[in-house]
Amino acid sequence: MAPMAKEPGQKGVNWSNIAVGGIMNMFEVTTLGQPLEVIKTQMAANRSESMFQALRTVWSRGGVAGFYQGLIPWAWIEASTKGAVLLFTASEIETATVGLGVSPAAAGLLGGMGGGIAQAYATMGFCTCMKTAEITRHKQAATGIKPPSTWAVFMDIYRREGIRGINKGVNAVAVRQCTNWGSRMGFARLAESMIRKTRGLGENDKLGAMDKIMASSIGGALATWNQPIEVVRVEMQSMSKNAAASSNRPAKLTIFNTLGYIYKENGIKGLYRGVTPRIGLGIWQTICMVSFADYVKAWVKGR
Repeated sequence: MAPMAKEPGQKGVNWSNIAVGGIMNMFEVTTLGQPLEVIKTQMAANRSESMFQALRTVWSRGGVAGFYQGLIPWAWIEASTKGAVLLFTASEIETATVGLGVSPAAAGLLGGMGGGIAQAYATMGFCTCMKTAEITRHKQAATGIKPPSTWAVFMDIYRREGIRGINKGVNAVAVRQCTNWGSRMGFARLAESMIRKTRGLGENDKLGAMDKIMASSIGGALATWNQPIEVVRVEMQSMSKNAAASSNRPAKLTIFNTLGYIYKENGIKGLYRGVTPRIGLGIWQTICMVSFADYVKAWVKGR
């Protein structure tokens, strides 16, 4: 299957990718995506916790429902919008660069980078900030005090810090998404090319479903090299008690001083907290947004 499922020489913009991207990302986050996101964020925000402790903490927030904390409305809003922006932008860039003679792996890298940056600044800033706030904020219900609703938290941040507060950490999100999807799509397309060579297939020959899933799994796993960026992003957006109580935490967080703070507090291991669930998340996201999306786009085009 050609990259992003456009026929060679096809002209015009493929607007259907907006709908496909939104649908596929909603499917990803509602199935395995949000539980893995919650575990990853819990470990990144509470870097002294083991995996077992993080799982126990999340479970204590309501059992299975605790693993879907932040899903409604923020993860759904984020997924439907960021998926649309990612797939549309990445598809157009990938198709254009392949048309210029760029290799599928390089085209996937460029498409993923462009799509990741676009989705970060267009839709993800405030959604990611609010989703992280929901996962990390102290729940007062255990003390008998009714906790504020997610919309009350949103308005409180907006009143205190304005639009910058709602988009806190957006630059870290942009760096993360650029490297995330550039790596995921680039590595996935490179793996597809290697599988084709191994099987003696041409560049435009279709791969089987398992081959595409394997290629996406490789891309998703290898893309977690940038976990320090993710830990920095979580720390910048965190509302946990530990973060607020730390006297060493910079008053005004930037990407670089947050990176330095985490390293001083927790060392190099602290910068890779939550990488295990993120490997699972990266694999599942790449399977949904590369392998499955290729088939859905081909189906839509055939219709």
